[in-house]
Amino acid sequence: MDLILITTGVITLIGLIVGAGLVFTGKKFYVEVDQREAAVREALPGNNCGACGFAGCDAMAAAIAKGEAPVNGCPVGGGPVAAKIGAIMGAEAGEVQRKVAFVQCKGSCQVTKNQGNYVGIPDCASAVRAGLALTDCDYGCVGLGTCVKLCPEHAITVRDGVAMVNRSRCVGCGLCVKACPKGLITLLPAENRVAVQCSNRDKGPQVKQVCSAGCLGCMLCTRQCEHGAITVENNLARIHYDACIQCGKCAEKCPAKVITPPVALP
Repeated sequence: MDLILITTGVITLIGLIVGAGLVFTGKKFYVEVDQREAAVREALPGNNCGACGFAGCDAMAAAIAKGEAPVNGCPVGGGPVAAKIGAIMGAEAGEVQRKVAFVQCKGSCQVTKNQGNYVGIPDCASAVRAGLALTDCDYGCVGLGTCVKLCPEHAITVRDGVAMVNRSRCVGCGLCVKACPKGLITLLPAENRVAVQCSNRDKGPQVKQVCSAGCLGCMLCTRQCEHGAITVENNLARIHYDACIQCGKCAEKCPAKVITPPVALP
């Protein structure tokens, strides 16, 4: 009986010593947590996509709390999240422009030729590094679906060899933009409905040989625009969105139909 009492007393004493040590250590090394940082982190969507330029939502929340990042810096959360964070930080969120991904290629199986059946690693970057050309167009979409696998919102599919974006699902995280080895994917304002669906910078005759839906650099589009919002640079039409009024006249006159009209983007 005495042995049990002694053992119990020793265990209790050890517990008290350890507990006191933990309390002392906790106070000694206590780091004050910014409650605003925790609140901002709670408001962020939690995608951890890196589209904001930070390693993840934790890093973004810390930067916002320190005043090192804007309250509307999360492209995925958009206006609603910016408003919540602005209220937490006591700052105006400002206008947040929602953006969605757009694939600058229209080279489906119907308009360009396949060079063979690919049986390697189903990864676009691997195929490009291996020097493999799956279609006649060197600038075109590889079509192996790396962007599809990375999209957290399942907003991308590959149809007839070309990646396509479901605009209603896309949150503009930009993971597909970073992943595309050809640099074919860009982020455009969601309300924008006119874009050049080609990235081929060769001259017109060369483009026609490899893709019937490629930009010819003919400049017909530039002559239609009354606002100087479209130019041809390096044989490829380029829209300047700060001047574009989305009238669609350039799309109507494009002989290759490579400029998507206001109703055509998926």
